[in-house]
Amino acid sequence: MSEPQTTAGTQVPSHETEPTAFGLTAPAWIALAVIVVIAILIWKKVPAAIGKALDSKITLIRDQLAEAESLRKEAEALKAEYEKKAKSADKDRAALLERAKHDAEEIVAKARTDAEALIGRRTRMAEDKIAAEERAAVDQLRASAADAAAKAAARLIAERHEARTDAKLVDQAIKEIASR
Repeated sequence: MSEPQTTAGTQVPSHETEPTAFGLTAPAWIALAVIVVIAILIWKKVPAAIGKALDSKITLIRDQLAEAESLRKEAEALKAEYEKKAKSADKDRAALLERAKHDAEEIVAKARTDAEALIGRRTRMAEDKIAAEERAAVDQLRASAADAAAKAAARLIAERHEARTDAKLVDQAIKEIASR
């Protein structure tokens, strides 16, 4: 009978383990960094600052609406004044009345058109500014989170990888970028 032959193998099963620090993998560290950044933003009262900015924009718009209303009232008062003058004049009553009505209607129409245009422009400007502020805040938050995550990832990679592994990662990243 022949004995089973055993060979001393030098082959190691190929499996790679993810590097960990304190039992957490790189994605867990990134998530932790994002949570820390969000907590810092809330601690520094960034949402409150955004709220204050939005409240000031709302106050500005309300003031502009009040100004437009006062312009409308002035136009109505001017119309009433012209109507009063037209009624008191006996000679050119019909001509003055017609002229006053026409002038008053033009003034009211112009004031209304101007007020509506002003309100529309100011509202659009305020909305655009609010949207821009919101986009800027979101972009800044994303950039901060991405920067923190990148720094954390770079630190973890630097601590856990050796030069040969780093070279493979760089080559792989270059190939991925080139294929895009």
